[in-house]
Amino acid sequence: MTGIVSLGMFSGCGKVAAQKQVDGLEAINSTENSTETTGKVSLTVWGAKEDNELLTQIVDNFKQEYAGQADFDITTGEQSESECRDILLGNVEEAADVFTFADDQLMALAASGVLKPISENADAIKAANAEGAVTAASIGDDLYAYPLTADNGYFMFYDKSVFSDEDVKTLDGMLNAAAAAEKKVAMDWSSGWYLYSFFGNTGMELGLNEDGISNHCDWNSKDYKIKGVDVAQAMLAISANPGFINTNDEGLAAGAKDGSIAAGISGVWEATELQKAWGKNLGAVKLPTYTCGDAQVQMASFAGYKLVGVNSYSKHTDWAIKLAEWITSEENQKLRFEMRGQGPSNTNAASADEVKKSPAIQALIAQSGFASLQRIGNNYWSPIAEFGVSMAQGNPSGKDLQEQLDTMVEGITASNAQ
Repeated sequence: MTGIVSLGMFSGCGKVAAQKQVDGLEAINSTENSTETTGKVSLTVWGAKEDNELLTQIVDNFKQEYAGQADFDITTGEQSESECRDILLGNVEEAADVFTFADDQLMALAASGVLKPISENADAIKAANAEGAVTAASIGDDLYAYPLTADNGYFMFYDKSVFSDEDVKTLDGMLNAAAAAEKKVAMDWSSGWYLYSFFGNTGMELGLNEDGISNHCDWNSKDYKIKGVDVAQAMLAISANPGFINTNDEGLAAGAKDGSIAAGISGVWEATELQKAWGKNLGAVKLPTYTCGDAQVQMASFAGYKLVGVNSYSKHTDWAIKLAEWITSEENQKLRFEMRGQGPSNTNAASADEVKKSPAIQALIAQSGFASLQRIGNNYWSPIAEFGVSMAQGNPSGKDLQEQLDTMVEGITASNAQ
């Protein structure tokens, strides 16, 4: 399992909390328990707006755990994980001491020097985590952040009253079943994050160059068994099916609520809203295969992780490290699942019965074998979105598909110097 991965509870705790650690992680606490009273400690923590209540509770518990060791002034702030890098780099010395961010920002944050590398206890942390989490939080052999969640990916939600177990194996089956029920299968073709699904398992390649900024991409290739034009034609066939609709997450939730949408590709963050709409009929599975040329191709996905970092410019790095460890501990990852439904990266937390019963988390695990870490430069997003919208609209310009693919790849691989 590479999607739901482990992170032992390596919180810098007192003696009582230390007894809760799993075997092999005691070393994480051994260097932390001797901290002496340090006077006033002011820290700022950034998390997603939706995590505010959870983060406040976690911070309150942290202050209780270390009461008497310092006079804490800890402020929680709302900051989107997807935009954390840009805000941090805008003014690193005034940024949060501890922050949550999406794993695709790791390289930029590390290169800027804002991320404090994890030196002590790194081996224990790695040993407590599966390969996917360690890779996402590392550059080479060096660990730069603490894994928090392993659920930042996507899969297929569906209404079990509309689709059979056989239907959800193929996109053709789902589209036909939806059309027969006068409903839709939703996917966002204005987002390159989701559009990766069609190209990721074709043999064609996309990736980040050694400069860490520009991309290489051959999605317009004519040389593979599956060619770029084959993917484009497959997308046009899908968009022409009466059972398909191009819409974003908000449109998916709204369509499920009004009964017009019976399935959609999204992530765990949509589970609550879809549960309200479909109730006991809520189902979730890995992405289906789709027809491309004369083959059935398994739809791919980006695998994503949320990480917690410590600001190298913090005035209280020792306490910032303790707080980062506390936030990502086993118990607090369990609490995060209970309050927010987010998939733990901690092995023990992920093995809890409640997590195993979550259709969304189990679908994410099933999809993980067909997922790749998102390691791409910024020039990827606009060209692929423009191409996706054209395909969703049925190629209204009538422009040659190969020409559109060539234009897309030219944009994706463009140098930032241009």
